[in-house]
Amino acid sequence: MNNEPLLHRTYIKGGILSPVELQQIIEYAQKLNLDTFHFGSRQDIVFPLKDKDGKILKEHDSFDSSFFTSENQQNISCSYVSIDIFDATVWLRGTTYLYVLEEFRYNPTLKINITDPKQQMVPLFSGNLNFIASPHEDYWYLYLKLPGWDEVYYPALIYTWDIAKIAEAIEKEYEKVNDIEVLFQLLNEILDTNNRIIEKPLQVAFNPFPYYEGMNKMGINQYWLGLYWRNNKYDLKFLKMLCEFCVEHRIGKICLTPWKSFVIKGIPRESKLALEKLLGQSGINVRHSALELNWHLPVGNTKALELKKFLVMNFDQNDISTYGLTFSITTHQNQKSYFTSIVIEENKTPERIKDFVTRSTYNILYARNFDPNTRNYIVYAQDIDQIDLPGLLLELTKAYFQNLGSEKEGQSIETIAKKEVLEIDVYQCKDCKTIYDPTIGDALREIPEGTDFKDLPTDYNCSLCEAPIDNFEKTILEIV
Repeated sequence: MNNEPLLHRTYIKGGILSPVELQQIIEYAQKLNLDTFHFGSRQDIVFPLKDKDGKILKEHDSFDSSFFTSENQQNISCSYVSIDIFDATVWLRGTTYLYVLEEFRYNPTLKINITDPKQQMVPLFSGNLNFIASPHEDYWYLYLKLPGWDEVYYPALIYTWDIAKIAEAIEKEYEKVNDIEVLFQLLNEILDTNNRIIEKPLQVAFNPFPYYEGMNKMGINQYWLGLYWRNNKYDLKFLKMLCEFCVEHRIGKICLTPWKSFVIKGIPRESKLALEKLLGQSGINVRHSALELNWHLPVGNTKALELKKFLVMNFDQNDISTYGLTFSITTHQNQKSYFTSIVIEENKTPERIKDFVTRSTYNILYARNFDPNTRNYIVYAQDIDQIDLPGLLLELTKAYFQNLGSEKEGQSIETIAKKEVLEIDVYQCKDCKTIYDPTIGDALREIPEGTDFKDLPTDYNCSLCEAPIDNFEKTILEIV
């Protein structure tokens, strides 16, 4: 999963934009000779490096760097997308989010999340500043994950109308101090705020991840539509027609999700048939399997997409349900924070053998109780070949459903895993960590399966880095 493409990101505050605003972005993309663009995990729009003919975007006469975010600018992520269609804190309204976002009149360089803990669509803790709605009307917890700081809660609840100015002040001041109490006192001195004492710590109940695609009822006379492309390449011609439809039928907002999809809310009942006709004539699939929808992949990463397809195909062939779970594919060297139930993490190739052709290996991690909001991840398996991933993920999926609804945190799946661990003696190269397994042999060195290590020829060397036989040491391999 190396060699990530260079991408150009367009700032979409809160992932919310009007059909006219999206039309303008589409028209600009078409000027740059693009047929598609992507959605990002921060609810932004992502342009690729090159156009449909392979020409670098920056070389176009129409390219305008001011249209895109700077390298340090971060998009504000918020759960406005889920309001009115999924569970919500009773006092939260769509207008609350819109007002708060309007108050941000500066370009954040820290990641800011503004979320409702009752919903599961938008991660609560994936930002540097995480404002999370409390039970008290118009008050929010603030969970800080500042660069160079330990993760910590702000010692007071934040008033809705103070969110933007507190966020801006923290950006300006946090590097000058390294203690939350000092920061708290400093902000109280320079800002006029309406804080509230924290009476109870934040508690987030676990709920299965929702199905978010297709045409769905919203209230009595309205519908909402969720759309998803498995390759995250959104066709601009179709999007432009969809924007025109929204304008004609007075649909005011289009909402991007962190799952590289989008939602249109407030579709009038009398417009539903016309919209279904537009989708059908455009050949748009609005009922992907739940297996497809709950994945987080790096934008533009072909290898990650192919791995996802491989795993989803195996789930489908085995009639496995993953409803309520979320998955991500990431790289060990690029990992910063997780926000899915299960993580498939590609290991970094050792520097000393980077010029050799090697097979990727993966680690599997899962969130405690399969709840990403615990922010506590447990390693389930390490250094796994791709071919072995489906079986291990199937076992994790079974464990999830077995423990679903259990409130006993001690009932962890470690106990399940230990019952099925097989230990075998193998020999591992000290330099590149290649394993010689006597039960498999070494096809590259024409060593047949079943050949004990002591029976190897004295001139045997590592099939990867060619280290001599005395560079191998005995170890125990656990197979789950």
